[in-house]
Amino acid sequence: MYTRFCAALSRLSLILASIGLIAVILCVQWQVFGRYVLNDTPTWAEALAMLLVLFVTAFGLAVGVRDSGHVGLESMVALLPEAWQRRIELLIHALVGLFGALMTYGGWVWASAKWGEKKPMMPVPDGIDYVPLIIAGVLIVLFSIEHIAANLRGITVEPAWN
Repeated sequence: MYTRFCAALSRLSLILASIGLIAVILCVQWQVFGRYVLNDTPTWAEALAMLLVLFVTAFGLAVGVRDSGHVGLESMVALLPEAWQRRIELLIHALVGLFGALMTYGGWVWASAKWGEKKPMMPVPDGIDYVPLIIAGVLIVLFSIEHIAANLRGITVEPAWN
């Protein structure tokens, strides 16, 4: 059940990243149109595109962790005896989960500290720049737990987008 939940979260993250990427393209196109056709550059378009890039990256990063698309040490681990391979894989997933927890904490601290300030180009809190860290961190922790549980059961986590 937990694997189905994580797979659904992964698919949703991938969908949101795709929608965000399309929105980035539209923002940049609107900015170019405004600058060269209307001779009136929309100031919010660049700021929104940069904010969307943060969210796209966060969702993509989380999907990469769940679907094992991140940089790994498989070649070194494959040289070890099978008993050690499992232990090292557990350690790697635990460290990735710890990294996700630290991302969540750091993102929360910075978002809280900057939430009272407003962005100069958009009417949103400046702390919104750190919300993607929180989202990605939570997803990474959830997906790392899934990998650890799967490893202990002797199965592999199948990518959600297949």
